[in-house]
Amino acid sequence: MADLTTRYMGLTLRNPIIVGSSGLTDSVKKIKQLENAGAGAVVLKSIFEEQIMMEARAMQSDSTTHTEAADYINQYTRSHNLDQYLGLIKEARDSVEIPVIASINCNSNDQWTDFAERIEKAGADGLELNLFVMPGDPRKTGEEIESTHFAIVKAIQEKIKIPLAVKIGFYFSGLANFVFNLSVRGVKAIVLFNRFYRPDIDLEKESIVSRDVFSDPAEISLPLRWVGMLSDEVKCDLAATTGVHDGHGVAKCLLAGARAVHIASCLYKHGPEHITSMIKQLEQWMLSRNYGQITDFMGKLSYRTIKDPVLYERAQFMKYFSNAKT
Repeated sequence: MADLTTRYMGLTLRNPIIVGSSGLTDSVKKIKQLENAGAGAVVLKSIFEEQIMMEARAMQSDSTTHTEAADYINQYTRSHNLDQYLGLIKEARDSVEIPVIASINCNSNDQWTDFAERIEKAGADGLELNLFVMPGDPRKTGEEIESTHFAIVKAIQEKIKIPLAVKIGFYFSGLANFVFNLSVRGVKAIVLFNRFYRPDIDLEKESIVSRDVFSDPAEISLPLRWVGMLSDEVKCDLAATTGVHDGHGVAKCLLAGARAVHIASCLYKHGPEHITSMIKQLEQWMLSRNYGQITDFMGKLSYRTIKDPVLYERAQFMKYFSNAKT
């Protein structure tokens, strides 16, 4: 059997397949199923900055006030209680052997950062920050947006000692420079890339709707390009996500230089048992090429390693058959 062990965020994983933050990881029952199917680690469903701040404000509000707004806040915070999230961490940590990574979805370095300490005390093996500052304000510069990311990371690092990962999108004017500068700030891993809500317009109802909720295998090209280009340059681990749907997809990401992959869409489509199939396919591919362990081929096709690195940089299609008849 091939050895699939990898190191990610300073944690030892039995294999590089991590179930990403989603509804798949919001209960201990589901997490146990994922572990039994073979997952190397799980990232818990994110708790949002807004939830943390809303509960904090509700706790500080006058309990004798019964306005409609106050009632709504109290109802919201009861259904999204922070203690429930901490309880999930504790119970999951006690129930499974694979690493349990907590997740916060955030876009500022406000008072919510204190909650990271409670996450650590609850027993999380690591913390993933799901960061996104929408670059939609024409008055806000790219440098300001990047500085916000760095400030959040710094604020969290002052609160915790467990390893920190940052999951980002690709909306940066100088993506390579930003990822490098993020990597030298002490984070243990960067996850490329966050897959965002995709708006569409329903012409019948003339309303905004979501589209392409799940990723497609073809979307793997985006993380592959940037993992391949950056894995030799950054000072932390890289994980690839979006478009990884089978064992071959995992192998591709590892060849490009990723330490691990995050998956979700393929499990929504095929169930937790799909992890077992992915592992088997990855092992078969490794054995067919006489790879005994992950490190035998990890980064073999990174930017610095391949003979023609321009293949990662190419932005336009070439006309392969200039003499082709039309």
